[in-house]
Amino acid sequence: MSYVGILVTYIFVQNFILVQFMGLCPFIGVSKNSESAIGMGMAVTFVTGIASVVCWAVYSFLLVPFALEYLRTIAFILVIAALVQLVEMIIKKISPSLYQALGIYLPLITTNCAVLGIAIINIDEGYNCLESFTAGIAAGLGFTMAIILMANIREKLDMTPVRKVFKGVPITFISASLMALAFMAFDKSLITNLHLA
Repeated sequence: MSYVGILVTYIFVQNFILVQFMGLCPFIGVSKNSESAIGMGMAVTFVTGIASVVCWAVYSFLLVPFALEYLRTIAFILVIAALVQLVEMIIKKISPSLYQALGIYLPLITTNCAVLGIAIINIDEGYNCLESFTAGIAAGLGFTMAIILMANIREKLDMTPVRKVFKGVPITFISASLMALAFMAFDKSLITNLHLA
């Protein structure tokens, strides 16, 4: 698959939130305003991009040569946890207000199944280092796009009269499900028709 095909696949066709339903906890928790959504999206994109390359290297140069492929999930979780700690320290130093806004959701990137999911998909698809990095960045950008769209929708909903029974989380889930239906319209034929495969 071409690099453009990988980008289109993981941003639109296989969007981790709206198609594969991975990473819903920070998606719902951090999408209350655009600023924190952008910050979380950029943090997840950084982690998915770097984690994809590091996990590929760990798998290719450490696990495979020693026939330890069965340890990949544990190894990948350790790599992701270390990267999230690095991101947390950087955000705390550069933007304390964003660090406060992200709160508990920043360390939750460690357990975000979207980050682990793209690392495992890269290995299962047989991507090389650059393809893994591209897929990781694309998955992060897809996450970022979805969370920013949701933040904008939620900001509009806060100013819109909504029945009391639907206020808060219920209308958020309804909005997310409508977004997911829209993204389900993208499929593998899009990549084929665009000659990106």
